[in-house]
Amino acid sequence: MASTKKNTAAAKVEAPIDQRETFVSLQKSFADSEMPVEEKLKTLYQLQAADSEIDKIIQLRGELPAEVAALEEEIADLKERSAALSALIDQYNRNIADAKLSISEHESIIEKYQRQLESIQNSREYDSLNKEIENQELLRQIDEKTINDTRYEIGQKKADLDDLKDRLAIRNEDLKAKKAELETIVEETAKEEEVLRERRAACAAKIDARTMSAYERIRSSVHNHLAVVGIYNGDSCGGCFNTITPQRRVEIGSNRKLIICEHCGRIIINPDFE
Repeated sequence: MASTKKNTAAAKVEAPIDQRETFVSLQKSFADSEMPVEEKLKTLYQLQAADSEIDKIIQLRGELPAEVAALEEEIADLKERSAALSALIDQYNRNIADAKLSISEHESIIEKYQRQLESIQNSREYDSLNKEIENQELLRQIDEKTINDTRYEIGQKKADLDDLKDRLAIRNEDLKAKKAELETIVEETAKEEEVLRERRAACAAKIDARTMSAYERIRSSVHNHLAVVGIYNGDSCGGCFNTITPQRRVEIGSNRKLIICEHCGRIIINPDFE
């Protein structure tokens, strides 16, 4: 029982990963890893090499993925606007049909009142029927104007719809061409990319989560995505090209600890790895 308690007390407690942790704590965690430091540094170098090759493949695609996405978004918008115009034209046609029906009703009423006029002898009723006929005529004229105005609007909307359809046809052709170009590039590099991603996954599996988190954080914060660099021109950081002190160059060459550039924050590894 006492032995169990002793082992439990001695067990290492893994601290949660802090994205803002200092490089001092990262260096300590790096040194405490079960994997030898030199092997871990080599693995980081191999991980960076695989990521750099993957980056090159992605760069070959250039702006094509973004252009394809933009075209797909534009086409979706054009389709939505076309559908809205078509729905509006359909509504206009229903409005015309309703107005025609209303005209027929007005004409029927006018005809009925005109027949009644023939048998009316009272001047008051006669004047009242004439007034109703005038009102129905006015309503009929309003419906006729509505039909004419709506037909004009339909003509305008159909012209807009034709323009949208022409633009949609052009954009569909553009999208087809861009997709074909992108698919060609992807197909040409698919096998190479698959191998590189498998190599990357194998390297990442050997590295502890804390170091991987730091590596990804550095990669995302620098413009060329190089988190791991060698020594440039014998005495400078391969990332920012600032001079490295002789003492730190010795430490880098010893492969005994994780060395971080004090200027750019990149991990500097032994040039022999390259």
